[in-house]
Amino acid sequence: MARFLARLTAMNDGWAQPFGAFNLRWTRALFRAITPIRDLLQGRWLGHPLHAAITDIPIGLLLGSVVLDVIGQPTAADITLVGTILFMVAAAVAGLADYSETEGVALTRATLHATLMTVALVALVVSAVMRAGAPTDRTIPIALSIIAFLVVTAGAFVGGDVVYVAGNMVSRHAFRGAGTRWIRLDTGTVADLALLPEATPTKMRAGANDLVVVRVGDTVRALHDVCAHAGGPLHEGRVVDDCIECPWHASQFRLTDGLARKGPTVYDQPAYEIRAAEAGGYEVRRMPAH
Repeated sequence: MARFLARLTAMNDGWAQPFGAFNLRWTRALFRAITPIRDLLQGRWLGHPLHAAITDIPIGLLLGSVVLDVIGQPTAADITLVGTILFMVAAAVAGLADYSETEGVALTRATLHATLMTVALVALVVSAVMRAGAPTDRTIPIALSIIAFLVVTAGAFVGGDVVYVAGNMVSRHAFRGAGTRWIRLDTGTVADLALLPEATPTKMRAGANDLVVVRVGDTVRALHDVCAHAGGPLHEGRVVDDCIECPWHASQFRLTDGLARKGPTVYDQPAYEIRAAEAGGYEVRRMPAH
């Protein structure tokens, strides 16, 4: 079954890939021009993707509307359907903000997901309009709602692939341990961190982790080098207002503690304490999550 569904999904790549590339251009241009709104819609303030938090609401409401139709409660079904449409629109707007920073296989799958959800939304709007006329025969609007529910189910399946298979909008540090031990910092050819160029990101290594190390004045800061949003190399970024900016999607993290200050990331970045080691050189330890 899993392989069959995967093949069925992949059959749409032929149109979804170029359509996704087209949509990415205008959505990215739109949302990068209104970054505060994009950050609001993506859920940086929530510390969690907003789209994922909203989507369960319209799915549950739609199921409720279908059940109410089946058991002969037309007024309740119609009211629930209106709620479904409103929350689907809210979820779509939040999802579009996420879409604007999605790439690769995740973009192709997200395009299929969005198309299915749009088709379902149109069917539900038509159903609602027909219901508004108080028809004596509700067969067609009820049938449209049932069909829309099946399409939404398919869309939710594909949307799950965007997250669980392609890893979109998942923290790149989700499985990284808290880290309570001091670990030797491999500074390469740099013997004294105080001699690092001012506000210049430098890649170093501590155990299995790559870090980006930045000197600002007399203080040296370290964050994990892999951007929490999509895995971009922070050491290739730049320092902006005491933050490190990812070179891929321009997420910004505060150097002092890794706090996400600007999206598209909704997750903070692991930050590290630095101290001089007794045997010479330097050691780092991950700071507690805030």
